[in-house]
Amino acid sequence: MGNSISKVLGKLFGSKEMKILMLGLDKAGKTTILYKLKLNKIKTSTPTVGFNVETVTYKNVKFNMWDVGGQQRLRPLWRHYFPATTALIFVIDSSARNRMEEAKEELYSIIGEKEMENVVLLVWANKQDLKDAMKPQEVSDFLELEKNLKNQPWCVIGSNALSGQGLVEGLSWISNNTNVPKK
Repeated sequence: MGNSISKVLGKLFGSKEMKILMLGLDKAGKTTILYKLKLNKIKTSTPTVGFNVETVTYKNVKFNMWDVGGQQRLRPLWRHYFPATTALIFVIDSSARNRMEEAKEELYSIIGEKEMENVVLLVWANKQDLKDAMKPQEVSDFLELEKNLKNQPWCVIGSNALSGQGLVEGLSWISNNTNVPKK
């Protein structure tokens, strides 16, 4: 019954569907975020080899979320997932200060690609619950997004994959900053 009502409302008011590519270094929390959004549960996971794809619906938007493994040996394959991407979510373990330079280099190699020049960028500064976590503004300053991304919408939001903090805010920001036609 509820699903039927959703379909009718979607037809009346329109709904959006978009491909979201979720990347980041290994152990940043991408898969935990994906399943927290999809199932509202913490799913025990091992490092992703390959990818996970799930559809997450938020308000009138269907996010087809591609969570791609972040191990160094898998990163050269990321570019194969770029086509038709509406938004990039780059997940950073904000407590791993010793890996921030590596994360920055990977982020800029992604957004420097021609296929990614028009996507919106959300950075989830994940693991905000940990003692040494960099605050979202610190992450933003370190990544130098304001200086380097003048023509691309971007946002850094603090998140905690375990509690769900910042996740809905991120989806809302993406929804409000993309121009995907309604179906």
